[in-house]
Amino acid sequence: MEQLIALRFPARQLQLLRRNRALSALAGANKSNFRGRGIDFEEVRRYQAGDDIRNIDWRVTARTGAAHTKMFREERERPVMLLVDQRQGMFFGSRNCFKSVLAAHISALLTWAALEGGDKVGGLVFNRQGHREIRPRRSRRTALALLSEICSYNASLPVPPGEDGATLSDTLANLRRVTRPGSNVFLISDFQGIEDEQARDHLFQLAQHTQISAIVCSDPLEAKLPRGGRYAVTDGEHRSELNTADRHLRKAYREAYAKRQETLEDIMQRLGIPLIGASTSESPFSVLQTYFGEARV
Repeated sequence: MEQLIALRFPARQLQLLRRNRALSALAGANKSNFRGRGIDFEEVRRYQAGDDIRNIDWRVTARTGAAHTKMFREERERPVMLLVDQRQGMFFGSRNCFKSVLAAHISALLTWAALEGGDKVGGLVFNRQGHREIRPRRSRRTALALLSEICSYNASLPVPPGEDGATLSDTLANLRRVTRPGSNVFLISDFQGIEDEQARDHLFQLAQHTQISAIVCSDPLEAKLPRGGRYAVTDGEHRSELNTADRHLRKAYREAYAKRQETLEDIMQRLGIPLIGASTSESPFSVLQTYFGEARV
């Protein structure tokens, strides 16, 4: 927790509402800097010439017999919502830290940057056993509560074996329920389960009304096996031996990872969602600074 609190100092150099060219380019040709109206409902009044017919309130119109339209006012703030993955698959790392810790540090930097920018910040932290929601507020207490939940979930790893629980699809459904239109959403995960059709559908619906940035956490050992040899591996409970001298195994392993990455990139690009890569071999701040760093004069 002390490390996450200390990240409030470098986070002052990040500006989350500014999308630079590097970030926009990641979203592909179908990118949209702002999805959804980003406005709040205000009142219903009689229809007047020039009003947008798409805003007609048909229920009131049918009840009164006269056309009525909904009026909106612009939303001046952009709540920041973080989705923080702390599932079993994140409990892995071969360099500086586990992916779960990388996700925690990235989340802390985004949390403090949002608060520094005067935005409300909240989040949803989840693992296989469930999730915890922190409603967006513009307060240091809320920021600390979010970081505390992340620490709590991180400390509970590894998750005890048992029946399959909450999936990425379930979590995205919950995120849709608690996220207001116009919010600035950050998904911090390794995105295991994104190939599920329901998960993609929830992500599509979420992308219609929010601005999303996806940050995929990875480790170099996931991309390719170490040089030929015999290595002891463990999941925290069982121990086994892996022989990486088999070149067919090495090739199959490398191709399987490349295929997963290609699938993830294709899904995000189709939705116009920028996909930021973050590795355990990199500094979390350096990764975010590339896309959200202060503009140089």
